[in-house]
Amino acid sequence: MAITKAAKVEAEIEKVKGKISEFQIRLRELEQKKTEIENTEIVGVVRGMNISIEELAVMLQTVRSGGAVSAPTSGHHGQKSAPAPAPDAEEDNEE
Repeated sequence: MAITKAAKVEAEIEKVKGKISEFQIRLRELEQKKTEIENTEIVGVVRGMNISIEELAVMLQTVRSGGAVSAPTSGHHGQKSAPAPAPDAEEDNEE
C-alpha cells in the first residue's frame, strides 16, 4: 500500500516534534551551564573585593535600597578565600 501525502506529512511532523524536544533539552542544559558560569564569576568578583561577609551584606542591602556604595577603606576584615576556579576551557567547546 502506498504512503499517502497526509501520512508523509504526519511522519515529518513527528520527526520535527522529536527534534524540538531534543532542542528543548539542550536549551535547558545550556541555560543551566550559563547560570553556573555566571555564579562562578560572581563568586570570583566578590572574593576579589576583600571584604567580610558582613560588609558584603551591608553593601548589597544599601544597593538594593537605592543608596550609593563606596569602596571599603577600613581594609580587609574577613578571612581571605582562595580565588574561584576558572571554568574549564574544554567545556566552552561543547556543542
